[in-house]
Amino acid sequence: MMDSVTGLITAASGGGAQADEGVEEGGGVRRRVPHIEMKLVPLEEGSEVTLNSDITAMVHRRKAAVYLTLIGLLIFCTAFLLGYVAFRGMCHLCVDEGDLIPLNDAAGVDPPPEGAVLYMSELRAMLKKYLREERIESTLRRVSRASHPPGSSEGNALAREILQNLQNLGMDHTWTDSHYATLQFPSRTQQNTLWLVDSEGAELEEILLDSEGYCAYSATGTATGGVVYVNYGRRQDFEDLRALGVSLNGSIAVARVGGAVSFAEKVWLAQEAGHVGVLIYPDPADVPQDPRRLGLHSNAVISEHVHLGSGDPFTPGFPSFNHTQFPSTQSSGLPIIPAQPISANVASKLLSQLSGAGCPRGWQGRLPYVQCVLGPGFTGPGGRRVKMAVYNTMKPVLLNNIFASIEGTIEPDHYIIIGAQRDSWGPGAVKSGVGTALLMELARTFSNMVENGFHPRRSLLFVSWDGGDFGNVGATEWLEGYLTMLHLKAVAYFSLDQAILGDDNLSVYTSPLLADLIEGAIKQVEHPKHTGQSILSLVQRQGSWRNIVKPLYLNSGAYSFTAFGGVPAMQLHFNEDARSYPFVNTHLDSVGRLQELLQGRLGSVGRAVAELVGLMALKLSHDHILPLDVTCYSSSAQQLSTTLNQHTAQLQSRGLSAQWVFSARGDFSRAAKNLHEAIRNSDVQDERLARLYNTRIMRVEYYFLSQYVSVVETPFRHVFHGRGDHTLSALADHLSLLRSDPKMFDEARFRRQLALFTWTLQGAANALSGDVWNIDNPL
Repeated sequence: MMDSVTGLITAASGGGAQADEGVEEGGGVRRRVPHIEMKLVPLEEGSEVTLNSDITAMVHRRKAAVYLTLIGLLIFCTAFLLGYVAFRGMCHLCVDEGDLIPLNDAAGVDPPPEGAVLYMSELRAMLKKYLREERIESTLRRVSRASHPPGSSEGNALAREILQNLQNLGMDHTWTDSHYATLQFPSRTQQNTLWLVDSEGAELEEILLDSEGYCAYSATGTATGGVVYVNYGRRQDFEDLRALGVSLNGSIAVARVGGAVSFAEKVWLAQEAGHVGVLIYPDPADVPQDPRRLGLHSNAVISEHVHLGSGDPFTPGFPSFNHTQFPSTQSSGLPIIPAQPISANVASKLLSQLSGAGCPRGWQGRLPYVQCVLGPGFTGPGGRRVKMAVYNTMKPVLLNNIFASIEGTIEPDHYIIIGAQRDSWGPGAVKSGVGTALLMELARTFSNMVENGFHPRRSLLFVSWDGGDFGNVGATEWLEGYLTMLHLKAVAYFSLDQAILGDDNLSVYTSPLLADLIEGAIKQVEHPKHTGQSILSLVQRQGSWRNIVKPLYLNSGAYSFTAFGGVPAMQLHFNEDARSYPFVNTHLDSVGRLQELLQGRLGSVGRAVAELVGLMALKLSHDHILPLDVTCYSSSAQQLSTTLNQHTAQLQSRGLSAQWVFSARGDFSRAAKNLHEAIRNSDVQDERLARLYNTRIMRVEYYFLSQYVSVVETPFRHVFHGRGDHTLSALADHLSLLRSDPKMFDEARFRRQLALFTWTLQGAANALSGDVWNIDNPL
C-alpha cells in the first residue's frame, strides 16, 4: 500500500510520471489495469535552487494531507462499526416487534459464521423455519394408536421410544426420573354396580354400567339413599338446594359434567353437603350426544379422578421415590364417599322417576323424557332408593418421567421447563397425544437451532410426565422431590396438555407474571384458521388481548407448578367452545375424530401452539432480564384493600382493623415498583447485576406460598391461586358474611385468616426489596 501511495504522490508532484494501462490475465478474464511509469529528468544547468526546495515542500505537504485523510477515515470507520455493534446488542430491549411477518422455507435461515451472535429477530425466523406440521401429526398418530396407562406394557414401550428419540436429538443431557406411586384401577374381580332397591334394601333392578368407566381415588364400598339432582355440583348449586329446603343428608347426588368444576370438586362439595355418594353424567346440553356428528353416544361415560389435589395421595407433600421410607399418610383431598361416572341413558332412567320440588331456573338439561325435578324421592311405590357399589383397587405402579435438556451458556442453572402428559386410559389423542407430539417437535426444533448457532442464555428442559390421568402424579412427585430448590432454578413452566380442542379461539391459563409474554407471541403467529392474519389481530376484534388470559384451574397440567411449587406456569388451549370436543377422558378420544373436528387442520393448529410456546420460551432463554411482570400482584392486593374498606364499619364494631394488611400491600407495591425502576435505570449488560435482578424476579411466586400452613395438610399454599383458609378467596368469602349472614361470621377464624395473608404478603414485600437495608417495613 505504501508503494502505491508513494507512486501517487510522485506522479502528482509533476516529476515526469506518465499513466498508462496494462492488461492483466487471470482466471480466464482479461482486464485493463492502470499503472504509473516514472521517468527521471535531470536538472538543467542554471536552474534556480529554490525550485527544488519548493517542490520538496509541496511533496511533504501533500504526503501529510494524505496521511491525515487516511487516519481520519480509519477513525471514522472504527467508530461507526463500534456504534453499530453496540446498538445491535441493545436493540432487543427497545425495538418494536411489529405485526405478523410471514416466513416460508424459501426465505431460508443460513447458519451464521462461527462465533457470530444471533439476535432475537433471527432466532424467531429460525424457530419458524424448523417447525414442521407433518412431524406433529405423524407423532400424534404414533402415540395415540392404543390405550397406554401407567405401568402397562404399552405405556412402558412408549416411554422407551420417547427416551430414545430424545437421545437421538443430541441433547446435552437425557435421563429418567422414577417414582413408585399408588394408583387406583377398576377391580378385575368385581364390577362396579348400580341398583334400584326397596325400602328394606332388597335389590329390585340392576342398572348396567360401563365396565371401563370409573373415578380414580373414589372411596370404595356401598352407599344407599334417595337421589337428588344437583345440577353441576357447584357450591352455589348446593346453596340453592338448601335454600329450597331439599333434604341432602344421606342421599346420592346426580351431577352434570362441566360447569367449570372438576369431578374432584363436585365430589368434595357433595360430601360437605351430606351426600353419601355421587353419580356424574354428560348431559346433552353440555356434551353433544350424536357420535356421527362429533358427539358421544348416549351410553358413553366420562372418567376422571376425584382426588382434590395432585400427586400420590398416600405421600402428600413427600416424593414417592423408591428409596424413601415415609410413613403411610392419606391426603386430606381423598373423598370418603364413593363416586362413579354414568351415561346419559342411566341418568335419564334415574332422573325421570324423581319426585319433589321443581328445579331452579337454568337447571334444565336436555335428557330425553326428563322433567327437571330435584328429588330425593321416587314416583311410584314408596321407599325406593338407589344403591351404588364401587370396588376399585389400589396398586403401586412404577412411574417414569423422561427428561432432556439443552444447557444454557450464561445461566445454565436456570431452567425454562416445557412438559406434557404421556399416559392415557384410552387412545388419548387430545388428553396426551397432542401434548407429547408438540413436546417432541419443540425439542427437535430447539436442538436444530443449537446446531445452527443458537446459544440459549438459560437452559431448556423438556419433560414427558407419567401418571397424568390420576392428577398429574408424575409431575407433582418430581415437584415434591425438588421443592426446596425449584424456586432457585425454575424460571417458568409451560404445559402442552390438551392444547388442541378446536381451531378457533385461544385461551391462556397462566400465572400473572407470564401474562405479558402472550401479547408479543400472538402478534408474531399466524392464526391457523385465518391465513395471513395474526392471532392478535383476530383477538382484538373481540376487545383487549387480555380477555383470553384466565387464571389457572385445579385440573390443569400447570396448576401444581404455581399453587404448590411456586413456579410461574402457563397452559394454552385452542378451542371452539365448551361443546367442541366431548371425547376427552373417554375411549373415543382418537386422532380421526380430532382431525374431523378440525377439518384437516390438525397440523397447522399444532404448529401455531408450538410456535406460541416456542416464542415465549425463546424470549425467556434469550433476554438479559427476565420479562416477568413483578407488579402484577399489586392490583390483586389492592382489590382486597377495597373490599376491606367497604366493611370498615362492621370490622370496627368488632374491634378489628385492616391497617396491617394495608401496610403490607403498600410495601409490596413499592418494592415491585422500585425493582422495576432499578432495572430500567441499570446496565442490563452487566452479567452480575442481571443475575441479581433475575434471582429476585423468578422467586415472586414462591414468596406467595404461605409459610404458615402445612404442605402435607394444605399442599396448595399459594395465597392467590391455592386452596384453603389461608387464601385471598377464602378471606373474601368469609368477609362477605358480614353482610349476607352476620351470624355465620367467625371472628377468631377471620383474625387468623387476615394474619396469615398479611404476613405472607409482608414477607413477599421484604423478599422483593432485596437486601435487608432496603426493606421498607414500618413495623
